[in-house]
Order: sequence, then C-alpha cells, then structure tokens
Amino acid sequence: MIQSTCAPVNKHLMELLIMIDALKRASARTINVVLPYYGYARQDRKARAREPITAKLVANLLETAGASRVLTLDLHAPQIQGFFDIPVDQLLGVSTLADYFRSKKLGEDIVIVSPDHGGVTRARKMADRLKAPIAIIDKRRPRPNVSEVMNIIGNIEGRTAIIIDDIIDTAGTITLAANALIERGAKKVYACCTHPVLSGPAIDRIQASAISELVVTNTIPLPEEKQIEKITQLSVAPLLGEAIICIHEKLSVSKLFD
Repeated sequence: MIQSTCAPVNKHLMELLIMIDALKRASARTINVVLPYYGYARQDRKARAREPITAKLVANLLETAGASRVLTLDLHAPQIQGFFDIPVDQLLGVSTLADYFRSKKLGEDIVIVSPDHGGVTRARKMADRLKAPIAIIDKRRPRPNVSEVMNIIGNIEGRTAIIIDDIIDTAGTITLAANALIERGAKKVYACCTHPVLSGPAIDRIQASAISELVVTNTIPLPEEKQIEKITQLSVAPLLGEAIICIHEKLSVSKLFD
C-alpha cells in the first residue's frame, strides 16, 4: 500500500488505516505500507510538559491496524524507527537530490550547508556524494516556525551554497539562511529538501528570497499554485520501486540506504 500522509493529514491517515484493516480482514499474508511522507513525525518527544508524542501514536495506529512492514523516506528523527515493533526501512532522499546537483555541473567551489546543528549528518551525506565541504548555520528558535540566524560556521565566501533539509514547512528557516549566506559572501544559493510541506507563506517567502532554485522530491504532491518557476520537483519513484522489489523478493534493502 502506498499512501503519503500529507495534508489533509487526518483524511489520508484514516484512509490508510481503513485500507490496512480491510486487507487484514481479507487474510492478506503481509501488508507492506509505503509512506513517502510520515505525517506527525515532528512531535517525536516531549519537549514540554503535557505534550503528545504523535510520531509514536501513528506508529501504534499502523501496527494495531495490521501493518507488517513500513517503508518510508527521511524520517524527521531517526529514533522513530524504534517506535515500531515491526521492520521499518528508512530510505534517504539525499541520493536523488545529490544526483540532480551533480548533473548541473556547478563546479568545484560548492559548499553544502546545514540550516541547523541537527541536520549536520544529512549535510555530510550530501557533501560526501558531491565531494564538497560543509558549513553549519547556528540559529535559535524563539518559538515554533520562527528562527533567527546567529552565526555561520564554515567558509562560504565566494562559493555556491546548497542548503539541505528534510522538511520545508513555512520556509522561514531556509529563506533566512539563504539571505544570510548571500549577505556573508556566498556567490549563489540553492536549496533542497525531501518533503515540501510548503504551508502558509512558504511560496511567497521562497519567491522573494535569495534562493536561485529550490529542489524538492514528490513525497508530497505539489498543487498547481505551488508549482512556481523557482521550484524543481524530482521523483523518488525509482528509489521506492527498487526497495519494493527487494522486499517482495526477500532481498537485502541495505544497499539502498547508502
């Protein structure tokens, strides 16, 4: 079963649970759920008192409904895999994104930028593929969906910067980072992510920002009003298709994690 639990999240999640239940009651031997985008993943711990852990709740719902395996892309936090008592395969969108930037032949003066400390591992994976150095944006988030750039760690002056993130929601962080990079001497700024949530003022912010091109994947479909000239959408179908074949034929999927 393939279902991206993007907006409207509750509708898509309920559709998925009902279909899993239908398959289970029809005596399906195994039910493999392909979630290109795992909704509610950003609430993966109790940051404050009286908060839910929705990533764990969704895991419980999928298991209770009857899922026997989950295949997904770029979980917001790797520990979400541990919320399940069934096999969970997490593929990485960075391979698809890196292949695209390699085909653009941007030259050797590129630098991969993590928009925060939590994304350094992702930036390192991209940097290894493109044989480029990394830089890190030191920021603080005074309240949800609001961030402030404090400092940039690494050499970005005169370079072409590629900012990589897993999710772009309101685009506040990514556009603030792009503008800060240009102000501090970057020659050109590209941005990329696996999951283009792009809610609220995101499109207007991207259009008005210093970002030359935003590269995303199709884990979340983009409606026509969000398909602006600055945004390029890549397909993750070949990656998911290869994983599905490996699972169906009981082959190792570990080669797809690299």
